[in-house]
Amino acid sequence: MKTLPHRAGFVLWLAWAQAASLGLSPLGAQEGKIVPYVPTPQEVVDRMLALAQVKKGDVVYDLGSGDGRIVVTAAKKYGVKAVGFEIDPERIKESRENIKKAGVEHLVEIRQQDIRTVDLSPATVLTMYLLPEVNLMIRPNIWKQMKPGSRVVSHDFDMGDWKPLKTEHIKDNSNWDHTLYLWHVEGGKK
Repeated sequence: MKTLPHRAGFVLWLAWAQAASLGLSPLGAQEGKIVPYVPTPQEVVDRMLALAQVKKGDVVYDLGSGDGRIVVTAAKKYGVKAVGFEIDPERIKESRENIKKAGVEHLVEIRQQDIRTVDLSPATVLTMYLLPEVNLMIRPNIWKQMKPGSRVVSHDFDMGDWKPLKTEHIKDNSNWDHTLYLWHVEGGKK
């Protein structure tokens, strides 16, 4: 059984933080990139969207969308509009190829944008696999911009003192542990 003290994501975060503290470019980070690319396993993607209770009429935003698997799955499985935000040109190219292969170009778009500058107000569901400090950077935007009742799901990392409505521990097909956090946005939450 593969169980690390807080999953593989924790090890990645630790390496990232250590490199940054030494003034190194963490994991070969490129200009403007604040989170390394680590794909979410498909079975975890499926559970994230189910946990958010995605339904017709929702708009799913994925911050740091990588290869686009969350937005593609949201469109294919639930028939909803989905937007991924990514800064890495290689991941954007890969995402657009995956969107085309899946035949969901009419529902999905990828925007090259720093996730700290995204207007979250159109989203009813927000997914992310970021780092703890990045989640905390994004949190005020969630509270200010997202409508009450919107759902937020984070893979592996919480949001400090904002207590999740639900926390789930799951294993992927390789038997790695993952933690998912679900929040509902409340009106005036600050």
